[in-house]
Amino acid sequence: MSTQLGIGSRVDHMHFGKGVIVDTASEFYIIWFKSQQDTKSISKDYDGLKVIDEVEAQAEGPITIADIEQALNNILDQRLHDTQVVPIALKWKRGNMILKPYDTTMQAKEIPIETFFHKIVMVRDKLRVMEQKINAHKGLDDSDKVELQQYITSVYGSLTTFNVLFKETIHQFKGVSTKD
Repeated sequence: MSTQLGIGSRVDHMHFGKGVIVDTASEFYIIWFKSQQDTKSISKDYDGLKVIDEVEAQAEGPITIADIEQALNNILDQRLHDTQVVPIALKWKRGNMILKPYDTTMQAKEIPIETFFHKIVMVRDKLRVMEQKINAHKGLDDSDKVELQQYITSVYGSLTTFNVLFKETIHQFKGVSTKD
């Protein structure tokens, strides 16, 4: 790889998958890989690294708070566009959801459950990004963040009805627990 990538550049490694450059050194990049949930040092001349989104390399110097904020913003922006494969419960695969109006003169609407499930997962992912953006927002004080977080938690609670569609419980919606 001949070009020098800067912090925040998004890359795809042939073995580790997609990652974000979080630091650079003279000979290598330090890249956080989603699949590994960890950083790896990768040589700058490694040919198995595909650039997805390049950020211009800055002149070497001390890392500032602004650098860290920019890297975090890049990661949050990346999360807006990343989709995680969330499996639907096997019993719902290739099934249909039928919306049948009470008025028999009106036609029913049939929707593949997988299409509906995909929309539910997208809502969940957007809520998670919203949570991250609220928690990282500089203009909100802690009480504002707590208040907005309570609304999001309430929305999660309202969506728990759809947990039956998820194959794995780790992907399900979780509202406020009534157990203490």
